[in-house]
Amino acid sequence: MNLSLKRPSPIGFLLIAILSIQFGSALAKSLFSELGPWGVVALRVTFSALILFAIWRPRLHAQVKSNFKLILVYGLVMTCMNSAFYAAIDRIPLGIAIAIEFTGPLGLSVLKSQKWQDGLWAALAAIGISLLTPLSGANLDPVGILLALFAGLCWALYIILAAKIGPALPGVEGLAWGLLVGTVVLLPIGIATAGSALLSPRLLATGVGVAVLSTALPYACEIAALRTIPVKVFGVMLSVEPMVGVLAGFLILGETLSARSLIACLLVSIAAAGAAQFHKASESDTDIHP
Repeated sequence: MNLSLKRPSPIGFLLIAILSIQFGSALAKSLFSELGPWGVVALRVTFSALILFAIWRPRLHAQVKSNFKLILVYGLVMTCMNSAFYAAIDRIPLGIAIAIEFTGPLGLSVLKSQKWQDGLWAALAAIGISLLTPLSGANLDPVGILLALFAGLCWALYIILAAKIGPALPGVEGLAWGLLVGTVVLLPIGIATAGSALLSPRLLATGVGVAVLSTALPYACEIAALRTIPVKVFGVMLSVEPMVGVLAGFLILGETLSARSLIACLLVSIAAAGAAQFHKASESDTDIHP
């Protein structure tokens, strides 16, 4: 009898990536009471850089030196995105922050599109976000909402820069060097704000877990999925992230959302799925999480 192993499903890889990212964010938020958001984001970015350099071993070659300015800007945008998102989830529930952050790549997709239908998806997302604002009666921290919106803007800029850095530094190199830039910026801030708590073996081990769940594992899974899965399907699958964030926030953090907030997150997910389904993406549009 011939036994053969089936190739892992690309959808399975992508589901693992989505679950990993959102549960990694929930695990990160669980550390805020001891390290604060700056301490946690410093640990995440630092350990993510160490993991990528240890596994993939990117080298300081001529292409890296010639693209130093691009790497620097890319790393700073990534740093702002991660920092703003962690600062946002310190003030508002995880699922809501993810839904608001999705307005960045969704807005970029609409701006790049020449189809009038994409305006409808943008309008649907805008309705969802409006349900989360104090103007609609929602009881959410407005600073947290603004921070999540800023994280979304940085995510859109990240996508643009990733499309430029990808051809220059293929594979993991661009991401690894960008995370190194983030480490240089964030580690001193994390040490200044969290202090000696960063030396706790338990917190350091949990920080490694956050880095693996939020960066290393989803990166590897998304790369594996993108080898065979159409970019359009990839984008549609990613649209479930706000609802997965709601689930992760409930299971790990005990966060419960009102019916209004759940509807808002669902509307943003539907808008993201619709935009991805009808968006004709080129290879440079392909995006993975940093």
